[in-house]
Amino acid sequence: MVNLKAKPFFLTDDQIRWVEESIANMTLDEKLGQLFVILQARPGFGENQIEALLAQSHMGGLRWQNGGGKADIYRQLAAFQKHSKLPLLIAANCDDGGNGAAPEGTFVATAAECGAGAGTENAYHVGLVAGREASAVGANWMFNPVVDVYKNWRNTIVNTRSFGSNPDKVIANARAYIRGVKDANPNMACTIKHFPGDGVEELDQHLVMGVNSLSVEDWEASFGKVYRTLINDGAEAVMVGHIALPAMSRKLRPGIQDKDILPATLAPELITDLLREELGFNGVVITDASHMVGMTAMARRRDAVPGAIIAGCDMFLFANDIDEDISFLRAAYERGDLTETRLSDALHRILGLKARLRLNERRMPAESALDCIGCAEHRACTAAAADSCITLVKDTRGNLPIDPQAKKRVFLVYVGSTPTTKGYKGDPTKQVVIEELERAGFEVDVCPNFHALEIENGVSPMNFVRMLAHSPRADFVKNHDWALIVLNVKGYAQENNVRVRWSCNHSLELPWYNEEVPTIAMSLNYTNHLVDIPQVHTFINAYAPNRTHIRAAIEKITGQSAFCGTADESVFCDRWDTRL
Repeated sequence: MVNLKAKPFFLTDDQIRWVEESIANMTLDEKLGQLFVILQARPGFGENQIEALLAQSHMGGLRWQNGGGKADIYRQLAAFQKHSKLPLLIAANCDDGGNGAAPEGTFVATAAECGAGAGTENAYHVGLVAGREASAVGANWMFNPVVDVYKNWRNTIVNTRSFGSNPDKVIANARAYIRGVKDANPNMACTIKHFPGDGVEELDQHLVMGVNSLSVEDWEASFGKVYRTLINDGAEAVMVGHIALPAMSRKLRPGIQDKDILPATLAPELITDLLREELGFNGVVITDASHMVGMTAMARRRDAVPGAIIAGCDMFLFANDIDEDISFLRAAYERGDLTETRLSDALHRILGLKARLRLNERRMPAESALDCIGCAEHRACTAAAADSCITLVKDTRGNLPIDPQAKKRVFLVYVGSTPTTKGYKGDPTKQVVIEELERAGFEVDVCPNFHALEIENGVSPMNFVRMLAHSPRADFVKNHDWALIVLNVKGYAQENNVRVRWSCNHSLELPWYNEEVPTIAMSLNYTNHLVDIPQVHTFINAYAPNRTHIRAAIEKITGQSAFCGTADESVFCDRWDTRL
């Protein structure tokens, strides 16, 4: 029996009565529907369609991911709340600020950026802005903060989303993020994720089951410490990743065979035994997205859907086909595999969270709250983060600062992510970099890019020839004072390890110029790109591909402001030559 008067619910008798009466008045299908958080990603989803989906699914929660601006999102979420029999938990993914809630939302800083700054003020501002802007569109549940510990530099899924490799730093910044959210809206729930912990290996759970390979002792000292602390603080929800923890499964299930070691989402020893009983978590447990291969490749859908709930999860994130998924749950219930007790506990926690957030009293904010989204106060938080966190990882040749008057002519090499479609039209961030360099007083000579040449000239062997064309070194040195490599490379749910990939082989882009002129490299995304250009003697992590961060980084390159960020040891990628 779930204690709704205990942490993290602290419900009154009246609130508990609402929970009990609501559950008592549900049909079985309505009860099963409450276990789902549905993804709404179809644009142009009108009120009639919303009513039909609610009648079909009886969903307990919603995560939207469709087009339209803040006003469109607000109206759609208001329609969902209006037509839902019970108030909906409406989730937002706001790792970096309010930009996860609406297109006009404010990017403040990544977790990696916050970790590079002194103290936790930036993490607080990320939570504050995220809480205000997500609340404004109608969200009431934050799928944040990420509390993964970044232990493997090859891991790109966690790289920018983790506060760092030190568990104490992760705890301090996660606390600050949550405090910011609660100061913005006390009735906004937070979620700590991805239990039992990502960041140990390099693989992406969108593509394969993750494996946290730490020993029990090492897990307890790192991830265990993080979860135990934040649960004791009163964490309201935990998102469980499709990540196995073999050492712990073997400890809790002596004799378990390798083939039976499952991702945490399907492992009762990790959810029920470890998270619930050992760590004492009484709040809502939700799976990570159920379309990720880390779950779907490990069990048939008919087994995985009820299996996650039976293992101890209260909510299932996203449906494949909602009718089919509910039928899988219903069949498990009728077989007795999904017990009445397990279903009842899940429902009490779900509705208990809704009561904790007072959703039974007020489902939506006033539309006027939208005015805060993208406001000047929030944008100032972005500028403050950029100024305090941008990091000079190394400058072993003393290349900095660069005086635009003395070294005016810059050779710019811009490397973006490899285009994934023939509809590629270029990377707009490249133009921002050029504009900001020119604003600072530089003359910019842009290195050709194979993908850009294919757009300009059409498919032609001459594009490749152009990428190989080198001028005499003496001419290059005569015409250029320094070189800047800007890396805006990022991948998601497409490949397991994202590295710098030049636009074609043997191209002009490659840092052949490193010993000819002072060469500086700057990453606008991942912090681990030094591994692919260790020979470059000056390296900067600027953390974000927006104008605010780019301008701030150039101001630091030119000596107008100081570099204040501190690099995590992981940026050197376990190599000696990256430090030279």
